[in-house]
Amino acid sequence: MNHTFYCLLAVLLLLSCGEKKTMPDKSTKTENALIRVTKSQFQQTDMVLGALQEKMFPQVVSANGMIDVPPENRVLVSAVMGGYIKRTPLIVGDWVKKGQLLVVLENPEFVQLQQQYLEVKEQLSYLKAEYERHEILLAEKISSEKNYLKTESDYKTAMARFKGLRKQLRLLNISETEVERGNITTTVALHAPLSGNVTQVLVSKGAFVSPASPILEIIDHSHIHLELLVFERDIMNIEKGQSIWFKVPEVVNQRFEAEVYLVGTTIEENRTVKVHAHLKNEKQRFLTGMFVEADIVTNSEIASALPSDAIIEVQGTNVALRLVSEEETAYLFEKVEIQTGAVFSGYTQIKNAESFNRKDPFLVKGTFDLIAN
Repeated sequence: MNHTFYCLLAVLLLLSCGEKKTMPDKSTKTENALIRVTKSQFQQTDMVLGALQEKMFPQVVSANGMIDVPPENRVLVSAVMGGYIKRTPLIVGDWVKKGQLLVVLENPEFVQLQQQYLEVKEQLSYLKAEYERHEILLAEKISSEKNYLKTESDYKTAMARFKGLRKQLRLLNISETEVERGNITTTVALHAPLSGNVTQVLVSKGAFVSPASPILEIIDHSHIHLELLVFERDIMNIEKGQSIWFKVPEVVNQRFEAEVYLVGTTIEENRTVKVHAHLKNEKQRFLTGMFVEADIVTNSEIASALPSDAIIEVQGTNVALRLVSEEETAYLFEKVEIQTGAVFSGYTQIKNAESFNRKDPFLVKGTFDLIAN
């Protein structure tokens, strides 16, 4: 019995010593190193294949600013003389045409002004006749030079006052012709000095306004521009004619274009410099005062790129999935290391693009789900 046991033990030891363990060759790519995606899975998850593309990667200076209009396109309407608001038919947002009625003011002083105008005009006829008569008498040495000079002074003083009063009437939009006919008014009308939209109404009916008080604001939006603030450290890179891409918070998914028109020469208190830019398409509708985020393009280069969604960082290394082969029912992908560069407009620069064939297909949509799993 013992002899049989020891014989069996010896046989087992011999078999154990003769067994070899084989390790896979790490330098050889195996089926297990690839990622297999069935075509049905590919379609259901809306995966997309794509190749390297040539894209422009600009060097930009970021800046913030606002939509604005030139000073000549913005006007604050005020009265030449104070008065009470009798009529104000406009509200904020109304569009007005140049010359359109804005506000009607009423003041007894308007009556006094017209009265003075008529009085001086009537005096002029008499003073002019006296002046001409003394001029003749002086020439014939009948009247003294003193009398002549007095009549001349009286006439010219009255004429200056007459012209001044007539100018005041015109500033108030009161017709001197109507006043001379005896049609004296207690009201004056203010008209729009330009066409545009009413952006502020600062008075209400019955309120008294002085000449220093603004009544309403009108802005002509036919020429809008950007007023950007660029930090002092970046201003030396900004030049006239450079392209600008900007966004407004109200339209998140759309990018607009402009061009640097004027670079300021004064540094503001917050160490920024103003940059004035014109829009490429002035027909686009913006509101004055809108906040903008802008990128000023100072330089650019063309480079190979992939969509940024095609590249995933794994343990400090950027990788993408390149298509190795296509089976009847599946795709086989391999992980490849990607050396990334600049990122712009959804694309990432590929610095080691020479390592790949220009036509190599990459998974450009759905990469994260495969690698993360």
